[in-house]
Amino acid sequence: MAEKSVEARVVVTGGAGFIGSHLVDALLERGRRVVAVDDLSSGFAENVEAHTDNPAFEFIDGDIRSPLQVDGPVDLVLNFASSASPPLFLARPLETLETGSLGTKHVIALAEAKGARLIQASTSEVYGEPLVHPQTEEYWGNVNPIGPRSVYDEAKRYGEALIAAHVRLGRLDAGIVRIFNTYGPRLRASDGRVVSNFVHQALNGNPLTVYGTGEQTRSFCYVEDLVRGVLALAAREGQMGPVNLGNPEEITVLELAETISEFTGTALSVVHRPLPLDDPTQRRPDITRARQLLGWEPRVGLREGLRRTISWFKDAVS
Repeated sequence: MAEKSVEARVVVTGGAGFIGSHLVDALLERGRRVVAVDDLSSGFAENVEAHTDNPAFEFIDGDIRSPLQVDGPVDLVLNFASSASPPLFLARPLETLETGSLGTKHVIALAEAKGARLIQASTSEVYGEPLVHPQTEEYWGNVNPIGPRSVYDEAKRYGEALIAAHVRLGRLDAGIVRIFNTYGPRLRASDGRVVSNFVHQALNGNPLTVYGTGEQTRSFCYVEDLVRGVLALAAREGQMGPVNLGNPEEITVLELAETISEFTGTALSVVHRPLPLDDPTQRRPDITRARQLLGWEPRVGLREGLRRTISWFKDAVS
């Protein structure tokens, strides 16, 4: 399939969020017109405030659980509206389920009405506690459908199913990205993800909270690399995927704690807490499909990405 360039006007739902705002930046830098939709329940207006006076940028205060109204032509829709923060989706279980189900339906309706390609942000959490390692897109997953994390996991799995059904019916041109642990500037200290937790705790001179033994593994992708992958799939008309986007460099949580302590100049001090229910013990993407289909792979190594992220945290609190 020939590559298609990302078109002129793009809607980014969740456009004031962590990943969404970086997508907005990248699209504007590429000369696209961008409409960011966000209800600011987990995103922050300051993430996109630099674009307030840019005539190519428009912000809509909206919740995708309600039908989306966007005037004018739209060529591409990037659906990044769901929070990936465990504290947030556990505190708002019904809203999370509705965002993944009803919200995805409304985003699909917008893309259909505009004749736009749609890219759906899914997650490595669709694999659950994996019995296959590393995880390939062919793996169906091992998810607890009624556990506390299921409000996020199953919402994303349903969103994939809904999009795939529309594609099979010939009603939609869409792609699905399965996003593995992503980090970088604009992660919030309250986000509840391990990188932001550790950096915030280290910079404040507090012990790093490690859940379980710390021998569980993660693979961390710098946000700049992820954005490149998302836009690469957006440019591949007719390609649904799903496509894993993540960095296959796998480390333990304790190794991450050691590295962050090193980079923040703090002595390593760890407090262990019980592992949350259904928290996966292994996570590593197989990115063969991304390499072959998109010519994509990460460029920013973990140590360099952490240096950039810690620098942003220091500036944010100064």
